[in-house]
Amino acid sequence: MPTPSKLLSSADAAERLGISVLTFYGWLSQSDLGQFQIRGESVSIEYYQGGGRGQGRIRISENEIDRLLGLMRVQPQAKKPRRSQSPKPKRLFITTPLGRPD
Repeated sequence: MPTPSKLLSSADAAERLGISVLTFYGWLSQSDLGQFQIRGESVSIEYYQGGGRGQGRIRISENEIDRLLGLMRVQPQAKKPRRSQSPKPKRLFITTPLGRPD
């Protein structure tokens, strides 16, 4: 069973992610619609919302924030070697005989 982690408020979560609270809410709504992507990969965000009809404060676990940060991490990749281009001929000559075809 995973270790329980501390629940963060939207403001704390946004601060840890380095984004504004408004952007964080946008991410959550995109995630709810299945449209949220990080680095081209579809991602769903798990969070808690209290209140009688789910209109209360949003809470998200530290583990989920750490998972999102991990998905956002950019790792340097080795530079791919480019194929050298073959030199193009300087002049293109006609190589077939001229005249009417037989």
